[in-house]
Amino acid sequence: MLVSDIKSRPVYERLRLDRAARRHLVIADMSRPLDEVIDGLGTATAPIDHWVVAATSAVDARPAVERADSGSRVEKRAFRASAHLLDRLSHRLARETIGLRLYAVGEEGFIWNVARLAREAGMEAAECQTAHAGSLRRDVFCVHCKTITPGVTTSIAACSGCGAHLVVRDHFSRTHAAFMGVQADAEAPGEYAPAEEIFP
Repeated sequence: MLVSDIKSRPVYERLRLDRAARRHLVIADMSRPLDEVIDGLGTATAPIDHWVVAATSAVDARPAVERADSGSRVEKRAFRASAHLLDRLSHRLARETIGLRLYAVGEEGFIWNVARLAREAGMEAAECQTAHAGSLRRDVFCVHCKTITPGVTTSIAACSGCGAHLVVRDHFSRTHAAFMGVQADAEAPGEYAPAEEIFP
């Protein structure tokens, strides 16, 4: 049912600091040590902001300032939830100037929402790097009702919009930051293979 060689399937590499940048913004869907997230910190000369999703209401609104091995200033800021971080990112990108490099690490739904905001703000693809980390669960875009069902871990999933049983494909849409889902029983209503847990 799944096609593994679909060209739209993202291929990830480890994040690498771009030394040509004037500012760096590293974004993660959970707290991860910065040196485990991105290579090249020791060569950093420009300031680094490190934004993370804390997934708690107990966050300090003030950023914590640290130093990278290179001596470069690192400002770490925690956000209550992904939606909170993405909202702040949208505002920041709206006032950014040339020279920012954006790095996103986390589950696919999260990193591609960051990439979408970067694209909408006019950033070039080379200015925004993405790396997958964590669960393989997928956000699935229903091609029938256009609803995105988050966190799918099975080969067949019920659409949270129209309720159709969807085959979760390997075709990935960068526009929707989700994998495509097509009705599993379109030709024979009620007949579809049992769901298998394949995206832990």
